[in-house]
Amino acid sequence: MIEVDVEKRLGDFQLAAKFDVPAAGITALFGRSGAGKTSLVNAFAGLLRPDRGRIAVEGDVLFSSEDGIDRPPERRRLGYVFQEDRLFPHYSVRGNLTYGMRGRPRDPALSIDAVVGLLRLEPLLARQPRDLSGGEKQRVAIGRALLADPLLLLMDEPLASLDHSHRAEILPFIERLRDSLRIPIIYVSHAMEEIVRLADALVLISEGRVAAVGPVEELTSRLDLRPLTGRYEAGAVIRATVAGSDKTFGLTELAFPGGRMRVPHLGLPLGTTVRARIRARDVALALQQPVGISILNVFAGRVVEIAADQGVLVDVRLDIGKPDRPVPLWARVTARSAHELGLEIGKPVFALVKSVALDRMSFSPYGSAPRP
Repeated sequence: MIEVDVEKRLGDFQLAAKFDVPAAGITALFGRSGAGKTSLVNAFAGLLRPDRGRIAVEGDVLFSSEDGIDRPPERRRLGYVFQEDRLFPHYSVRGNLTYGMRGRPRDPALSIDAVVGLLRLEPLLARQPRDLSGGEKQRVAIGRALLADPLLLLMDEPLASLDHSHRAEILPFIERLRDSLRIPIIYVSHAMEEIVRLADALVLISEGRVAAVGPVEELTSRLDLRPLTGRYEAGAVIRATVAGSDKTFGLTELAFPGGRMRVPHLGLPLGTTVRARIRARDVALALQQPVGISILNVFAGRVVEIAADQGVLVDVRLDIGKPDRPVPLWARVTARSAHELGLEIGKPVFALVKSVALDRMSFSPYGSAPRP
């Protein structure tokens, strides 16, 4: 486990964060600017000393005010990827990569050849940082952090300084880190699309405190957390499996408990586990199963929750899964539509999702076979 229980006064701001998460995969710290995310990551790294508390990674205590432990940054065995690449301008890419190496790595997957291959850095090794694009610089920065043979990798908004095309370039490489290496990652972001695509666990931080901790699918489906997860882009995350391909019409078929979904072609092998993000604003409701329509995805379900803070728009949580395996889905409708449909808890409905509303960024491959 990764164990955190720290307090730190920073002027008028009070950081008081406590959570435990598995030391595996990616744990995302999500919150608005100024919520305390970077301060918390700096406490991990030893760049910020808490006033009180404890930080431990798999039983290895990095900080404990009670026991008088405050390991210096260079002895914490953490890799840190910042918003900016922070490469050494007078070193080549190879020189930057090897700068922090600690001899033979514990894991052969962290040898220089393995890391260069994982991040596809071979063509860049002889170049200087000034000759790299923004995305290439961040790949080198990630490689340098990995070659320090870390017990934990810290990534503080690594895509924040990149434009859309370079973000799209880097995301698949971070997915590879998650799926190929056994290094736990703490990932800071204020972009929910990154969190949904990359993270296993989610820690929601608000005004220096932890508001909620849990699996991404669970927290993104909770209506009460909309003020923190973001209402406009809010939606559900469904875990599904690639079950078929319609090459004639360029579609992929995803199977989940209780249904199947047709989406634009993903180019993934059969059996691949995928997380699909479906925004509430892209879901329409009907009381009867429609016929003669262009929408390919129609799911039978029932209303399980209606947001209490109703205004012009009403958020409705549905269950479109099996009785023993619920699958959450949000719909956002007008108050008039909610009234005319007579929406109430337990009411059966049909949810309609347009395939064209789901772009490539709505999906995250998650391994080569379904996870439990």
